[in-house]
Amino acid sequence: MERVPPTLPNDVETLKALVSSLHQTALKQQAKLQHQSTFIDQLLEQIKLARHKQYGAGSEQWHRDQMRLFNEAESIADADVDDDDGESTVEIAAHRRKRGGRKPLPPELPRIDVVYELGESERLCALDGAKLKVIGEVVTEQLDIIPAKVQVIRHIRKKYACACCDGTIKTASMPAQPIPKSMVSPGLLAYIVTNKFVDALPLYRQERIFDRIGIDLSRTNLARWVIRAGQLVQPLINLMRERLLAHDYVQMDESTVQVLKQPGKAPQSKSYIWVQRGGPPDKPLILYDYDPSRSQTVPLRLLEDYAGYLQTDGYAGYDAVVAQQPGIIQLGCFAHARRKFDEAIKGQSKKRKSTLAWRGLKFIQKLYRVERAYKDAKPQARYRARQDQAQPILTEMREWLDQALPQVPPETLTGKALTYLNNQWPQLIRYLDDGRLRIDNNLVENAIRPFVVGRKNFLFHDTVRGANASANLYSLIETAKANGIEPYQYLRLLFAELPKAQTVEDVEALLPYDADPADTENVKSAVG
Repeated sequence: MERVPPTLPNDVETLKALVSSLHQTALKQQAKLQHQSTFIDQLLEQIKLARHKQYGAGSEQWHRDQMRLFNEAESIADADVDDDDGESTVEIAAHRRKRGGRKPLPPELPRIDVVYELGESERLCALDGAKLKVIGEVVTEQLDIIPAKVQVIRHIRKKYACACCDGTIKTASMPAQPIPKSMVSPGLLAYIVTNKFVDALPLYRQERIFDRIGIDLSRTNLARWVIRAGQLVQPLINLMRERLLAHDYVQMDESTVQVLKQPGKAPQSKSYIWVQRGGPPDKPLILYDYDPSRSQTVPLRLLEDYAGYLQTDGYAGYDAVVAQQPGIIQLGCFAHARRKFDEAIKGQSKKRKSTLAWRGLKFIQKLYRVERAYKDAKPQARYRARQDQAQPILTEMREWLDQALPQVPPETLTGKALTYLNNQWPQLIRYLDDGRLRIDNNLVENAIRPFVVGRKNFLFHDTVRGANASANLYSLIETAKANGIEPYQYLRLLFAELPKAQTVEDVEALLPYDADPADTENVKSAVG
């Protein structure tokens, strides 16, 4: 640092030069201090956010005194929110609250009656000794459960021979099986797949469960069966992909997965599961696809020849397919924008409602209130509501954003939230163009959740074949669930009927939204 000399010169010009030099030095020191102060603030934000993620609540919900916003972003549209900063009230008429009673048990469950009667000596009136008559009954229902029933199906194929000669011998055939020459039945295969991909029960745990009931099924065999099941359903996956790409609205997202034996990659490296959701609103389709890469080549492969709306988060890997296929119109996700403002608030030392992060959340809150009010409306009515109610909010939000951007360093959490909102703005507001479009990408994010839960239990896939099989089976199961079909019954029907399919029509009849698992006659005939 430049210092003042002990003896000052008498020359005026020399003194001016000295003062100017000291002034420049002071400016540099001030700029350095400002940079260090900003850097310290950024570190403090990161530390506070990391502490919150480690020890705080995982939900993004805020208390009433913290601007009652929403539950976690994935369920943002269904949350109850207030229009003002906690000042509005709702008055309701006085009423008597009913006690929350037990819900009745499903009427379709079989009933076993256990009747209790008074003994002969107790059926006498205490006043005159007359015999008591039955005047009614009090029924109390309990739910009972019988552990899984295990049985062996014996396929007995009769052999026939000519009574006159030894030249002709015939054996009756049996229905085609999902895994030929294996002891696994369609019912058992559906049970194993359901346990693994619906209930996130790893195969080694299933091995122990079978062992407890005296059945020796190694996890090696279980893994082979699961892979064969994933390969068996490939024709269905092909049809589902054709139908998904034929519709004009697709949502996409991706998540990591570890595959130990991936050629050319270290066992500890990351691979990816890509998820697509689309199809007609009344018959949604969910497709999983494994790929070792997260590069732009994957969307190019998965969306080849697709034309329509593509909704994603802000990941740049989707930019190439949008640029190279002019028929694709990209949508953004307001839930991701909201999440960044939420993180900015959690990184602040004090959650003041006057901050820019709070203001950004307030705007997004208002947009979601419009969506919540019209979530069950028809697309045309939702489109009109967005033009009348959401468009003015977005106009005001854009003006606020233009003013807020220069006020905050882009390296801070609030700066990153504002920058994301600004960069994604054209894609974010595009949902106004069509009442069928959603304000966020939450449906496909929700489709990733079952896979993430399974990943926490499975930890990794051993081979690429296993990862591809898992992707196929997740696709069928999650599509069945999205269409209100019970997964086990569907898989039981599928594994019984798919091996017998001869034509494309036979396969189409087994799609997750066309098959009828309630019709169990086919299943019963297939398994004996």
